Amino acid sequence: MMTAQPSPSQVGLALPPGRPPRCLVFDSGVGGLSVLREIQALLPDVDITYAADDAGFPYGAWMERKLVDHVMDLMGQLIATHRPDLVVIACNTASTLVLPALRQRFDTPFVGTVPAIKTAASTTRSRVVAVLATPGTVKRDYTRALIDTYASHLDIALIGAQSLATLAEAYMRGEPISDQAVKAEIRPCFRDIRGRKTDTIVLGCTHYPFLTDTFKRLAPWSVTWIDPAPAIARRVAALLGRDERAPAMPQRPGRAVFTTGTIPPALMPTLAKFSLAA
Repeated sequence: MMTAQPSPSQVGLALPPGRPPRCLVFDSGVGGLSVLREIQALLPDVDITYAADDAGFPYGAWMERKLVDHVMDLMGQLIATHRPDLVVIACNTASTLVLPALRQRFDTPFVGTVPAIKTAASTTRSRVVAVLATPGTVKRDYTRALIDTYASHLDIALIGAQSLATLAEAYMRGEPISDQAVKAEIRPCFRDIRGRKTDTIVLGCTHYPFLTDTFKRLAPWSVTWIDPAPAIARRVAALLGRDERAPAMPQRPGRAVFTTGTIPPALMPTLAKFSLAA
């Protein structure tokens, strides 16, 4: 007789009693803060370390094999130093390329970030969807497999934005960014196929949610912008055995580490907003 296997949300991770869960959130830059923010909202008691590989940013410029080796080596150092119970790869480019190798090498559970194509397929009414991502994420076999599995019946455009992550990084440093530059990056998302217009755009880079208000202001018409971060936070909660939002409590301070060894002063106010200290 077969019995149902317990789900991760029923079991959770085996954590030492009396110690808050430790979570490492990793990205090539500060875009992963969009994921961290949702984890903090759902699980304010979790002890979070945010690791930004600013020495390697942007990942889209790397050769695939070199990027895999780089992230594997760096993750080994981060896990050895911070001893997380769980790691969130808050980067689509790294997740679509390196997750299988990370899970094979390390015992620590990993939660990845991949384009929310399945969600878009259930949301769209016009059946015209765009995936706005980095060139690296757009060309991954993983991304195309998601489309084949969940959205082969849709008209999907894969848009590889060349400079949008860099623009978002500048925005988060408080630097002015050009509306025209942003508009040029998002313009290919908006298509009209014999009267059927794009109605759903998947944000396939964790940097992009910080520019959503700008996207909405510059868009030629209204669309649904899908941010995967809330779903990632729910997955983290499930793995930690939390089926419901934690009771109201103060936000536990976290820490930020940058692989260059120096946090740009312009980013300090942004990090402070997320209760992160150097």
